[in-house]
Amino acid sequence: MAETVHNGRVTQIVRPARLVNAAQIARDAEVRQSPNGVRFATFGETGLADLDLDRMLQTVPTAITAALKANTYYFVPLAMREAAQDEEGQDTGISESLEHPAPERQPEDAQPPEASAALQPAMVASAYSEEFSDAAICHRNLDLDQGRRAVFISTRLMGDRFALSFEFFINVAHAFVEQTGVPASFADPVWRQALRGVRGETSIDAWETRNLAFGRPANAPPEPTPPLSRRNRASIGDRSTAPARERAFARAGEECSPQPAQDDPAQPGALAEPNGLCHNERTLYLEAAFSDSLAIYLLSLALDFDYSELREREYPLLHPSALAERLRIVAGLFPPNPGYEFALRYRRRG
Repeated sequence: MAETVHNGRVTQIVRPARLVNAAQIARDAEVRQSPNGVRFATFGETGLADLDLDRMLQTVPTAITAALKANTYYFVPLAMREAAQDEEGQDTGISESLEHPAPERQPEDAQPPEASAALQPAMVASAYSEEFSDAAICHRNLDLDQGRRAVFISTRLMGDRFALSFEFFINVAHAFVEQTGVPASFADPVWRQALRGVRGETSIDAWETRNLAFGRPANAPPEPTPPLSRRNRASIGDRSTAPARERAFARAGEECSPQPAQDDPAQPGALAEPNGLCHNERTLYLEAAFSDSLAIYLLSLALDFDYSELREREYPLLHPSALAERLRIVAGLFPPNPGYEFALRYRRRG
C-alpha cells in the first residue's frame, strides 16, 4: 500500500519496494536506443536523472556499440543476488506482481543443490529498501532467447555517479571483449609491461591472472592496504573475501598449457614469454587488462576523476605511466564521440 509523504509544499507518493521477476521486466519494459546505438530500459524508482543517464550511455563510441547488439541494459533500483523474501516474509521466487508465473518444477530434494539454485528466477526490486539492499548485487545477467542478454544494473546500490558509471562501463567492456577479443596493438605492449615487472594492475582479475601467468600464487600479497575507494565502497564487503570463481567476470581456470618463447617479439601479435609460463592465464590476463582499460577510458570520457579513486584493497594500482600508455592505445582504437574529449592530466608535485 502506498504512503503519502509531505515534504514542504510537495506531496510525494512513496510505494513500498516489491520484487518482480527480471524476465517479466525484460518482456514488458519499453526498450529504447541511444543515438550511439546502446539498447536500454529503466524500471522502478532508479533515482537516476535522465540527463545523467543520457550522458553515460552516449559516452560509448559507436565502434564499440556495434558489438553490443545482443545486449540490453536495464537500469533498476536493485538487482537481487539470489532468491530473497519480500517485506511480508513470503518467498519471492514468484512475485505477486507477475502476470506469467514460472513453470512448475520438481521438489528441491529431487535436485542437486546447484541445480535448485540455478532454477531460482532472477529478481529485481522496484524501489530501494534496506532489507533488499542487503541481498542485492551490482549487476545481474539474464540470458534471453535467440542469443539476447539482459543486463540489470542496480542504480541504488552505487554510492554516486562515479560508481554507477564505472559499473556500466565495465559491463560494456567485458561484453565487447567477449565478442571481439583483444587486439594485438594492445596485447603486445601490455605483455611487455608485465615482462618488465611494471608495478600494480587495474583490477583484482588482472592482478590474479597476471600472477598465475607467471607461476605465482593468484593472491600473492600486494602492498600495504590502501584506503577504501569510491569505486568499491558499496560492495567491498563481498569483494574482499570472494574467491575468483565467484566474482562477476572471473572465468573458470583452465589447464595450464605452456607456450614456447617467440623469437621476435617485435612482430605484430608476437608475445615473447619465457618457457614455462601459462598461456591460458596469459590470455585471461590480457582480456582482463583490456576490459579494465576500456572501462577506465570510457569513465574518463564521461566525467573527470582522480586515478587514485580506482584503488581497491586487494592489489596495488597500476603505475600511472603504464596506465597512460594503455589508455592512449584504447583512445586510438576508439576515438571519442562528438561532444566528448579524452585527456590525461598529471598532478603537479608541490
